Amino acid sequence: MFTNLPPVTKALLIANGLVFLLEMVVGAPALSIFMLWPLQAGGDVFSSGIGFMPWQLLTYGFLHDPTNFAHLLFNMLALLMFGAPLEYTWGNRRFLAYYLVCVAGAGLCQLVVTTWMASQGAPVGPTLGASGGVFGLLLAYGMLFPNQRVMLLIPPIPMKARTLVIIYGAIELLLGFTGLQPGVAHFAHLGGMLFGWLLINYWRGKPPFSRSGSRVRRF
Repeated sequence: MFTNLPPVTKALLIANGLVFLLEMVVGAPALSIFMLWPLQAGGDVFSSGIGFMPWQLLTYGFLHDPTNFAHLLFNMLALLMFGAPLEYTWGNRRFLAYYLVCVAGAGLCQLVVTTWMASQGAPVGPTLGASGGVFGLLLAYGMLFPNQRVMLLIPPIPMKARTLVIIYGAIELLLGFTGLQPGVAHFAHLGGMLFGWLLINYWRGKPPFSRSGSRVRRF
């Protein structure tokens, strides 16, 4: 099955796996410069002097907590499930562009939130994980294949892809604003979905990117 995957999806899976192994060998702190840090320091977690650098908007999406294998596993399962059909539909370049835009957009949203929290004196640590890009893939799958049946892992309930997107989006919005699940970058998840939606609408020529008088490729 793995050998039949499209090349970009396969490369992303391999890259995340290799980086995870590297973190286990050298320790996550050794790669702190590649995690996503707020613009302002606040709290003891910044005693090392590490702060935000532009490349972190992409590199954080290839890092995972080496003590939390489940986070990596679920992200890679989602990448496999939603990424492969999207890459077959869009092609390699467009799929890669979409995924990286979602990762960067998710990082940008998370950067705004954590910077604000740090400015209020809260001890905010770095952000890492591919979840922002994965949530962007989920959004795209729901938009391109809205009636496709998908199966949740926990609990194992079948539903339409469009319904799954709505449910996950609502849950992330609720958890993000209520703070009921601290330590999870809910606004990065929402940011991945937001930037994915914006990019798809741009490609389609739909609001807020309407292009009157131009031929637009529909998908």
